[in-house]
Amino acid sequence: MNTFVDRGSLDSAEEIFAEAADRTAAVRPYTAEDAVEAGSPDQGELELAERHALRRVEGLSTELTDVSEVEQRSLRLERVVLMGVWTSGTQQDADNSLIELKHLAETAGAAVLEGMTQRRRKPDPATYIGRGKAEELREAVESTGADTLVCDGELAPGQLRQLEDIVKVKVIDRTALILDIFAQHARSREGKAQVELAQLSYLVTRLRGWGTTLSRQAGGRAGGGNGGVGLRGPGETKIETDRRRISARMSKLRRQISHMATSRDVKRDKRQTRQVPAVSISGYTNAGKSSLLNRLTNAGVLVHDELFATLDPTVRQARTPDGRAFTLSDTVGFVRHLPHELVEAFRSTLEEVADADLILHVVDASHPDPEQQLSSVREVFAEIGAEDVPEVVVLNKTDAADPLVLKQLRAKEPHALEVSAHTGAGIEELIAAVADALPDLDREVRVMLPYDRGDLVSRVYEEGRIVEKEHTGEGTRMHAYVPRLLAGKLDEYAAV
Repeated sequence: MNTFVDRGSLDSAEEIFAEAADRTAAVRPYTAEDAVEAGSPDQGELELAERHALRRVEGLSTELTDVSEVEQRSLRLERVVLMGVWTSGTQQDADNSLIELKHLAETAGAAVLEGMTQRRRKPDPATYIGRGKAEELREAVESTGADTLVCDGELAPGQLRQLEDIVKVKVIDRTALILDIFAQHARSREGKAQVELAQLSYLVTRLRGWGTTLSRQAGGRAGGGNGGVGLRGPGETKIETDRRRISARMSKLRRQISHMATSRDVKRDKRQTRQVPAVSISGYTNAGKSSLLNRLTNAGVLVHDELFATLDPTVRQARTPDGRAFTLSDTVGFVRHLPHELVEAFRSTLEEVADADLILHVVDASHPDPEQQLSSVREVFAEIGAEDVPEVVVLNKTDAADPLVLKQLRAKEPHALEVSAHTGAGIEELIAAVADALPDLDREVRVMLPYDRGDLVSRVYEEGRIVEKEHTGEGTRMHAYVPRLLAGKLDEYAAV
């Protein structure tokens, strides 16, 4: 039987966690000291038992500073326990992954009570962590009063069902958690459609296991429990009906997203036709991409210290120090093990990255494992076909970074730029680096543009780099470097 904390009987959040800690002590894992008292098995058996035991990760409890405020806002915070299985890497890598899962759960609105990891060669195909460890996990869930278990991985439908049968609370995986965050943060019509498509793609393979009670197949003799006359014969099960409806809805969403993407494609084609370079700000979620866009362009987009605060792309115009115009686009952030359903659903949005002339790859230098962020983002770049786009690595949040971590990053990325979108440090150097990395203007022109061709003067300002300009009685004399396409339109006005 699950034990739940009566919040009304406690005066503060500290008492809630003190009571939970007392009950958690009752399910203390079997240790080497216990083994010595019980008869001292050999050291190899102790090491093996310790290696495969569930290990609690410290510091994963969400602190509720004011429970009364939460209740007044009529919010229901789910009380969750986190569970991770690590099959490779170090224990620190596993802890960092679970800490990131904690941040995801908090972003979704949950209160994290406990976090545990287990070392296995591979996840158990039936229950993800093994039946014995699942029983231990159920005791931990009961002792904390949690109502949800979040697993740091993608569970197969069978794993999810069997794990729920053992722990007796709702079980969700990392993919479902990320999809839920995206659903909360989507604001535009296209963003909502993309998230719904990703959710349905995830759900359609998990309709099994809902039980035979939902069957709509009829048969048997008249008057029997199967419905009788008029209802006998082959029918359609509830799962088949749901699957058919979901497939139809997914097809409709794909058509809607395709139509909504047309407007953005037209704008992108117009920029490409006018030879305006495109720079995409990409990187790990919560790396400070929106803050950097605001610092560079005064865009005024939403900045919030949480994961996936930005889902809808924002495009703003900026200029290099010599006056050349280019566009800056802020895109959705990436995360390790980004669900494939999201990559497919957001493919039209991520094309902004693949079609860019330059990528500003923003890295959170204050993160415990920024090198893992770099590799995770580059994996997504490869998946969307952006691996060949020129890249400038930007180490953000250097004002809060560990100097030793910065030194390691400099060794791995010697050409990276160090900036702080918060303080403005390094921004001028970043703008200069962007100007140097933009595609070259390969045509030099000397023209006399009559005053009735102000449209061409405007395009030279917007697309080119002006060396010299003079207003005369005949028109505007200009010496500039421009793209090849614009140079063709200026040939007839060449100055003698």
